[in-house]
Amino acid sequence: MHERDIFDEKQEIKQASFSCPHCRERNDYDVRWMKRTKKKNAPRNVNEHERAQIQKSRDYMVRIDDMLACKNMRCRRRFEIPSSQSVVFI
Repeated sequence: MHERDIFDEKQEIKQASFSCPHCRERNDYDVRWMKRTKKKNAPRNVNEHERAQIQKSRDYMVRIDDMLACKNMRCRRRFEIPSSQSVVFI
């Protein structure tokens, strides 16, 4: 059984404010997330153990982007998103 059997996937873009570690300028950036929502109907031919796991599963989001490019025209360096949070439960 795969995750795509349990969840519907949809990309979302959320804005977040980060400061570039090189030039220290703060800006708003678009960060891409993959939103996974549980399907209404459980997949067929699953046993009771898998059915219990599906019941416990929750909707969540996974961050796709790990690197951003600075919006400052003089800097334009790439930097890593400074938060350690890459999965968010909804």
